[in-house]
Amino acid sequence: MTSLHCITLEVDDPTSAQRFYQDAFGLDKQVRLRASEEPTSGFRGFTVSLVVSQPSIVNSLVGAALDVGATTLKPAKKSFWGYGGVVQAPDGTIWQIASSSKKDTGPDSRQIDEIVLLLGVTDMAASKQFYIDRGLTVAKSFGSKYVEFESASSPIKLSLYGRRGLAKVAGTSPEGTGSHRLTIGSDAGTFADPDGFTWQPAA
Repeated sequence: MTSLHCITLEVDDPTSAQRFYQDAFGLDKQVRLRASEEPTSGFRGFTVSLVVSQPSIVNSLVGAALDVGATTLKPAKKSFWGYGGVVQAPDGTIWQIASSSKKDTGPDSRQIDEIVLLLGVTDMAASKQFYIDRGLTVAKSFGSKYVEFESASSPIKLSLYGRRGLAKVAGTSPEGTGSHRLTIGSDAGTFADPDGFTWQPAA
């Protein structure tokens, strides 16, 4: 089974970005950083979700991110499916922090239970088949709206979302040009998917 080991974010200033991700989320192994001046503007076509067990952890992570320079795209609040909010890191990456629980059941551990990379795609059927052909197994599929792949052996789960729908969930405009500023590290080899997302072997 194909395993996603990490994501590499291309940023203007790796030193300050590393400080942000350590202070905000405590991430170091799954998120790597690389200096880049590739032109990019607007929505980069992806988000990263941090899934946690309860609302107090959402609030803690959102608050820590805002304290070190993130901006709010959607304030943390209750919704039909749970509790969550969306922030944008200083490097431009959009982070969703969410819990399926609407009530706290224990202390705020700041523990992240799952990291999910959501790619916004233009043709769901084509992208779904593309990834199936490269060894990923579909866990959930909701027509042209959403596909989630198995992630039992992966530190990061991969999901596909319609680009416009993902931008709406993230609280931003779907318009954007230039580089995704993202490289996905896995054991699947080197390739680019139909939407231009680049995959490379994880070092």
